[in-house]
Amino acid sequence: MADVISEYQKWKQQGENIRTQAKQAMEARFRELLTQAISIAEEYRADFGGPLKPPTAVTAFRFKSTSKGKAKKAAKPDSAKAPAVKPPETKPHPKVAGLQKQLATAKKKLEEAKVANAPTRKLEDRIYEIEDELRLAGQSV
Repeated sequence: MADVISEYQKWKQQGENIRTQAKQAMEARFRELLTQAISIAEEYRADFGGPLKPPTAVTAFRFKSTSKGKAKKAAKPDSAKAPAVKPPETKPHPKVAGLQKQLATAKKKLEEAKVANAPTRKLEDRIYEIEDELRLAGQSV
């Protein structure tokens, strides 16, 4: 009777070890696939200009995309060369900058709504209003 109990306990311990290894392997594979999916989605957005639709079984897939993608670093200028003189940057009026930011956000929401087949009328109206405000702000500033 003691042999059966000790064999069972040994079997149970081996099962726990295998279960732990399987769990870690599945988690690693899941992260690997998500990373791959993110890179494909970013490449699709960069090449075709819109978000990639996930399958209907996926209810949410969110990630923080890089706004510029993977940009190559510029070569450092040699010390022998004369330093480049940059023209002074003119900052846009704060009101205009705020409206431009609102417009970008509204356009992003519109694209997301189109992908989700949601109603877009209110978003389109809001974009029109913001563009109108921008035109008026451009005349007054």
